[in-house]
Amino acid sequence: MHLAYPAVLAVLLFSVGLYGVLARRNAILVLMSVELMLNAVNLNLVAFDVWLHDTLHAGQALTLFTIAIAAAEIGIGLAIVLMVYRNRGTSDVDRLRDTKEAPAAEQPSADEKAEATA
Repeated sequence: MHLAYPAVLAVLLFSVGLYGVLARRNAILVLMSVELMLNAVNLNLVAFDVWLHDTLHAGQALTLFTIAIAAAEIGIGLAIVLMVYRNRGTSDVDRLRDTKEAPAAEQPSADEKAEATA
């Protein structure tokens, strides 16, 4: 098998993922686009491992490592997106730019918080 076929497919997958990261506003679609980009990298790793006839199969080992990292990334990313959606009511990435905390002058003091809870 020629190396060009999986390489071209990987380039297409990575391009679609990059477009999704740059153009989408929904955080879940951005996470899916990052997964596409990681899958393109995995395809390249396995294709070059087969093409080079590596006896240690380093490309396949790195692919397993990348899959584990991607699973952790999607788990943490999805948890963050769900928490933001619960707090803000939207997962629009453009609206999340104002997530910084209020200045100290606007925040209530500890005494005011205690009086509010009592």
